[in-house]
Amino acid sequence: MMPPSTVRSFLLRRTSRHGGQPRASACATLLLVALLGATMPAGGWAAAKRTKPNIVVIFADDLGYGEIGSQREDAIPTPNIDRLAREGIRCPQGYVTASYCGPSRAGMLTGRYQTRFGHELNPTGRHNLDPNAGLQDSEITLAERLKSVGYATGLMGKWHLGGSEEAHPRRRGFDDFYGFLHEGHYYVPPPYRNVTSFLRRRQLPTGMEGRWREGETIWSSHLPHDEPPYDDHNPVMRDTTPIVEQRYLTQAISDEAVEFIGRHRDEPFFLYVAYSAVHSPMQGRREVMKRFSLIEDVHRRVFAAMLADLDKGVGEIMHKLHKEGLDERTLIFFISDNGGPTAELTSSNEPFRGGKGTLYEGGIRVPYIVSWVGTLPAGKTYDEPVLATDVFATACSVAGTFMPIDRTMDSVNLIPFLLGKREGSPHPVLYWRMGKKTALREGDWKIVRHPVKGQAEPPFQLFHLSEDQGETNDLAKRRPHQLRALTELWQNLDREMVEPIWKPANRR
Repeated sequence: MMPPSTVRSFLLRRTSRHGGQPRASACATLLLVALLGATMPAGGWAAAKRTKPNIVVIFADDLGYGEIGSQREDAIPTPNIDRLAREGIRCPQGYVTASYCGPSRAGMLTGRYQTRFGHELNPTGRHNLDPNAGLQDSEITLAERLKSVGYATGLMGKWHLGGSEEAHPRRRGFDDFYGFLHEGHYYVPPPYRNVTSFLRRRQLPTGMEGRWREGETIWSSHLPHDEPPYDDHNPVMRDTTPIVEQRYLTQAISDEAVEFIGRHRDEPFFLYVAYSAVHSPMQGRREVMKRFSLIEDVHRRVFAAMLADLDKGVGEIMHKLHKEGLDERTLIFFISDNGGPTAELTSSNEPFRGGKGTLYEGGIRVPYIVSWVGTLPAGKTYDEPVLATDVFATACSVAGTFMPIDRTMDSVNLIPFLLGKREGSPHPVLYWRMGKKTALREGDWKIVRHPVKGQAEPPFQLFHLSEDQGETNDLAKRRPHQLRALTELWQNLDREMVEPIWKPANRR
């Protein structure tokens, strides 16, 4: 239930952003408040707020499916993420709506396929400053929805939903913001003290290929492009004020998340912790790298240190919730934004094919954990497909509010499924589109269209995932009727989508 003051501010804010008239969803919110006002708990609005659970979403960056201990025995140790899985439910068929950063985040925070509102492609560098590259103003974020029912809201870490002033997180429902707006950021400021940096360089100073070391910076020509200037027009910010952050960025994000929990321990809060780890640039703290001295390849060793600091941060957040007595009052999601770019980071997507930027399983099937101590069973596995968009419906349900009613939503409340109170699959069909890359899954059947250089219109491939999780056996020619049915289903869903609103200049 919204207090009248929150209703007024919510309507006024949405009106000012949309040209004078409150939108249908805002009007519906006001109507619901009027209809249900008599159900207010005896203690009034303050008592109602205290009964609402906290919601924490931890979003890792470029963390492949095979890089946490609960997914693979020989993975780099991730004791805190593994503990979260032991205390909650692991979803081995957890998916995201895109296999790169920005669109995936747009889907999760709106509860909708981002292709419904044109946020299909992934801006990088100064493209982030283009107003069209930001999250569309017509969309309602989870932060906005939860804020409207009394939640304190905070984002700590990476935004990547627009670098313009109009797209700032503070204008999209977040009370507190600490982090950066573009796709990546260096983990320490120049001259990069106390870290080992493993950076891409198309041509080494020696003119040779391979690796070249300069102090604690290792330049590598293993990929055909230079390390991007991530910090260009992209400062670390506290709310809207640029700062020079001296802390290692992963640690700083963890510190800020812990402090947010402490500030809001007496009221319901929504905390979105969007780590930039393990996204490039690859910079590992040297003191942490010592723990992985048995890893011979320095490329992999830097990655291990970055992942260890991410895992440490997850542990610090869990410890703070326990210390404040909030374990049983907090629903936690841990998800990666997409699969790992293995050649760039060594981030593994085993046992799947592909990775970041593809729509094979390795690009879109990610670590996905849901934990709520005392409410959800511990140490379980839920084997039906779930989607990152489901964070929206699940959070709205436990917060006692509802999803927007003026648009198609692609989000399902997972709680009844995870408790075993509802059978079947939350998502009988899953859809993807990233430019010419497209895919659809229905049951165990999946089609993928992945462009190959020189192909104007690549054909769909057909896989049966329960028998071929590695997508190595294309059944398109042997099962033409199945291929046709899935292709028609994809085409029907695709008609509901819109064209990308932003495209890089060379693709217009």
